[in-house]
Amino acid sequence: VQLQASGGGLAQTGGSLRLSCTVSGRTLNKSIMAWFRQAPGKEREFVAAISVGGSSTYYSNSVEGRFTISTDNAKNTVYLQMSSLKPEDTAVYYCATRGSGVTVIHRTPRSYQFWGQGTQVTVSS
Repeated sequence: VQLQASGGGLAQTGGSLRLSCTVSGRTLNKSIMAWFRQAPGKEREFVAAISVGGSSTYYSNSVEGRFTISTDNAKNTVYLQMSSLKPEDTAVYYCATRGSGVTVIHRTPRSYQFWGQGTQVTVSS
C-alpha cells in the first residue's frame, strides 16, 4: 500500500487549501482513511477520518466546521478541504490508512499502518 499526498502550500489567514492523497495497492472504499498533522516541536495529532464506505466522518475539535474530509473512489483519492485557515493550522499534514479489513476508527497515530510522505501547510498571519 502506498499513499502519495499533495496540495500543501502557503495560505493567508482565512484562506483555503485542498490536500489530496492518492492510494495505490488498496481499494479506497474498503479502507479507513485519515489525516494527521505535526507542527514543529509537537506530537503528531489527529485531524480527520472517514469510515469504510465513506458514510461517517470524524474531526478533531480544532478543525470541526472548517475542514472536510471526502473521497473519490473512482480516483482512489482522499481529500482534505481546509477553509478559514489559521496560523495554528501550520504543520506537515499526513494521510494514513489502517490495515486491510479494519473498520474501527482510532485517533492515535500508532493505530495506522500506512502513511503518506507528508505535505507542508503554512498559514501566514
